[in-house]
Amino acid sequence: MGEKLAADFLASKGYEIIEMNFNKRWGEIDIVAIEKGKSGEKTLVFFEVKTRMALDRISPEESITPWKIKTLKRTALFYQTLHPELPKLLRIDFVGLVLKSNLNLERINHIKNISG
Repeated sequence: MGEKLAADFLASKGYEIIEMNFNKRWGEIDIVAIEKGKSGEKTLVFFEVKTRMALDRISPEESITPWKIKTLKRTALFYQTLHPELPKLLRIDFVGLVLKSNLNLERINHIKNISG
């Protein structure tokens, strides 16, 4: 549910969603999208999506570890080699969602370039 909400949110921000749940033995990319910049350049963006309930002790943002970022980088580079026709610029972003007890969205947070 969280990934669908995140994809809808990103599409409303102008991202072109090209794949969801790309999965290999060593890693998974929740959403793959293309962002078109103001000057026309395109960036291939890989999204990690974390969904939590409002009463959870840990926020979605706190779930991103250095190990997870390393795995995301490796999987993103592999994806890029499989799709040479896609933009060469790439970035890894994060979308965190918090849901209320009735499963309605409480908040959504998009953080760009979590891999530095």
